[in-house]
Amino acid sequence: MSFIARVPPMPTPAAPRSAWRWFPWALAGVMLLVFAANGGLIYWALATFPGATNNDGFDESNAYDGVLAKAAQEAALGWSATAEIREGRAVVRLKDAQGRALPALGLAGTAARPLGPKMTTPLRFTPAADGSYVATMALPQRGQWDLALRAASGGQDLHVTRRVVVP
Repeated sequence: MSFIARVPPMPTPAAPRSAWRWFPWALAGVMLLVFAANGGLIYWALATFPGATNNDGFDESNAYDGVLAKAAQEAALGWSATAEIREGRAVVRLKDAQGRALPALGLAGTAARPLGPKMTTPLRFTPAADGSYVATMALPQRGQWDLALRAASGGQDLHVTRRVVVP
């Protein structure tokens, strides 16, 4: 009887593993990051959206020819309006087509925050010596405000919106 010893074969060394084996995982991770970022942006956009300005868009669209006619009438007047903040109060300057200050106008309006929680403040104006109109009260908070102004004189009126920043 012959005894032959069998020696198991030596294992061959494994080839080094490629770094590309991580590529599918890296791609999936990047895509998850993009989805998470987009999801956050969608959430913040919907959570901070102030909503529509009104609920009767269809009715307004039916009367849009009147809106255009009113805008053309106001443009024909040639009046212009500028607004600024002085000591927390809105100051409005109104000029005619020749650049002269418009005296004895009825001027009123509202100030509304364009961002954040809805905040609207009614404004009344008094004429100042330099031909401008100064709000009777200061705006209650710092930041941006949209002034919706209505000026009337001699049966003519002007509706404008000006943005101001309270420092």
